[in-house]
Amino acid sequence: MFKQFMKASRIQVLPVMLIPVALGGLGAYVWNGTFHPLLFILTLIGAGTAHLFSNMINDLWDYYNGTDAAAQATEGAISTNSGYLTKGTWSLRTFAAVTWGLFAIAAICGVILSIYSGWLVLVIGILGALIAYFYVAPPIQFGYRGKGYSEVAILLSFGVFPVVGAYFVQTSIIDYRAILLSLPIGLLTTLILFNHHFLHWQADRQAGKRTLVVVWGERRALVFSRLLLALAYLTLVLCVLTAALPIYALLALPTAIPLYSVYGRLNAHNESPAYLPLMGASLKATIRCGIILILCLFLQGII
Repeated sequence: MFKQFMKASRIQVLPVMLIPVALGGLGAYVWNGTFHPLLFILTLIGAGTAHLFSNMINDLWDYYNGTDAAAQATEGAISTNSGYLTKGTWSLRTFAAVTWGLFAIAAICGVILSIYSGWLVLVIGILGALIAYFYVAPPIQFGYRGKGYSEVAILLSFGVFPVVGAYFVQTSIIDYRAILLSLPIGLLTTLILFNHHFLHWQADRQAGKRTLVVVWGERRALVFSRLLLALAYLTLVLCVLTAALPIYALLALPTAIPLYSVYGRLNAHNESPAYLPLMGASLKATIRCGIILILCLFLQGII
C-alpha cells in the first residue's frame, strides 16, 4: 500500500519542496542566529504533505476534466499522472480520501506553526492551498488558461512561500534576503513544471488545457524555457551580490551545463519522447543546485 501511495503522490519529486524549506530555515540560522529544530521538522512535514496534496488534487481534477483520458488517447503523448484513476488501480473514493488526508496533515501543521510563530504562517498556508486546489479545479482553473498564471503560481508555491515561510517560522519576521533566496530555486522548479507540459501538449490542447506550450507552440515555448533557465541562475548571482548567499554559492552555476546541453539536441518541433531528457535534466539541475546552496549556507553558518 505504501508503494502504491508513493506512486500516486509522486513522492520522488518531494525534494523540490523540501529544498526551499531547508534554505529558509538555514537563512534564519545564518542571518539571525535563530534555529528551532522542532519547528523546522514540523515545517518540513507541513510543506511536504501540502506538496503531495497538490500532486494528487491535480491528478484528481485532471481526471474529472478529461485531461488524463485525452493523454492516453493521443498518439505519442506521454502521460505524467499516476494512472491510478484512469486504470482503476484505486477507486475514486480511496484516491480522494488519501488526497484530503494529506491536506488535513498540512493544515494541522500550519495551525500549530501559526500559534508559535504568528498568523502570517497561516496566511501563507491558505494561499498555497488555494493555489494548489484551483490550479485545475473549476471555476478558476488558472492552470488551463495559458496566460502565465500557472508559472507564477509555481514560483510562489515552490519558491517564495516555502523559503519565506520557513524563515518566518524561525524568526517571526520577513527579510528581503529570504525573498531573494527563493528566486533561484523557485524559478528552477517553475522550469520543471513548464518543461513537463511539452510531454503531452497535444493532449492538453484536445482537452482544452491551454498551457503556454499550447498557446505559443513548441518553438516559442522552448525560447521561454531557455529564458527561465537563464533567469534562475542570474538570480543566484544576484543573491551573492546582495549577500543573501556567500560567494562560494557560485559553485552552483555549473549545474546548469547538463540542462543547457539538452536544448542543443532539440529541434523546433519534436516528438514527445524527445522531451524526456529535458524533463530529467531540469529536475536534476534543480536538486543539484538546491543541495549546493544548502551546503553553502550550512558552511557559512558554522564558520
